[in-house]
Amino acid sequence: MGYLTRTFYVALLLIPIMSTKVSAQTTKKPLRVGVVGLVHSHVGWILNRAKKTGDPDIEVVGIAEPNREVAERYMQRYGLPMSLVYPTVEEMLDKTKPDAVTAFNEISNHINVVKLCAPRGIHVMVEKPLAVSIDQARQMEALAKKHKIHLLTNYETTWYSSNHKAYQLAVKEGGIGPIRRIVVHDGHDGPSRMNKEFVAWLTDPVTNGAGALFDFGCYGANLATWLLKGERPTTVSAVTLQIKPEVYPKVDDDATIVLTYPKTQVVIQASWNWPFSRKDMEVYGETGYVFTLDGTRMRIRLKEDKTEQTAEAAKTDAPVTDPFDYLAQVVRGETKSVDDLSSLQVNMIVMEILDAARRSAKDGGKPIALK
Repeated sequence: MGYLTRTFYVALLLIPIMSTKVSAQTTKKPLRVGVVGLVHSHVGWILNRAKKTGDPDIEVVGIAEPNREVAERYMQRYGLPMSLVYPTVEEMLDKTKPDAVTAFNEISNHINVVKLCAPRGIHVMVEKPLAVSIDQARQMEALAKKHKIHLLTNYETTWYSSNHKAYQLAVKEGGIGPIRRIVVHDGHDGPSRMNKEFVAWLTDPVTNGAGALFDFGCYGANLATWLLKGERPTTVSAVTLQIKPEVYPKVDDDATIVLTYPKTQVVIQASWNWPFSRKDMEVYGETGYVFTLDGTRMRIRLKEDKTEQTAEAAKTDAPVTDPFDYLAQVVRGETKSVDDLSSLQVNMIVMEILDAARRSAKDGGKPIALK
């Protein structure tokens, strides 16, 4: 058999294999996603995805929202049909049969979403934080494990490429030496300017768990737990302020949380009283430091550097840049959520920290030992 003949014969043999691969890629169906609640201002994130036609990763098949006025407002804003909306979570789940749901309701109702979804085998992603208390979080964890569903928590900062580049440098490469101090700043000038249905539950200690302490303190607790590879702090202490009691009469609007570890300290500053929005972090090691200024910009100084260097993180520095693509990958088994920022393992520790911080603040900042 000549060279050309052999080449043609081999090509013929490969055609079925290549066709199978192409077919597998083109027949992957988008994840069927249900949305629970429209009262969280972050809901625009998923509604923007719902507008996309031919989305290969997710398809929004139903929305549960009992407040008709809120539902009509959002459907009009995002150009979506009211036929997507159901008055109850149960009806939405039973009629649309989603693979997963994303919760944009009150934090106190996250537990009810899991109670309804877990027995049906429906995976859940909630907005941060996981729950309003460690007791609720433990119930949710037990349900997720019993029914073998994924229970994920979404934070805006999870998708910052700068945070992942900092993790690569500080944790994976050990480029700044052992981590000795982490300082996290998260906050803005307050939620009072946001839509009324969001402000109503966010400024209620029952439905949100606290004020700025939970709303923004959770970011630092999440990042610190991730950077310290799941280590639990030995003590948690917190001091809260009510700078604007006339605006936020029921909850704190400024909080400082201090976490102590055997050889590391973490300071989390959360506020509704900063003049500008900020989500940034400082990670200090024995031999250098890395700061994240926003989603991409960074400042770095290593042991051999004579001066501080500026850096820009690329999108590719983050494994995934969107929570719903990540949700689809986890449900399909394309990636594992074990000890990453969204994982249940990490966020159970976050809830221990927040629960202890709330108790410490009520006791004048007395350190709470985690058992």
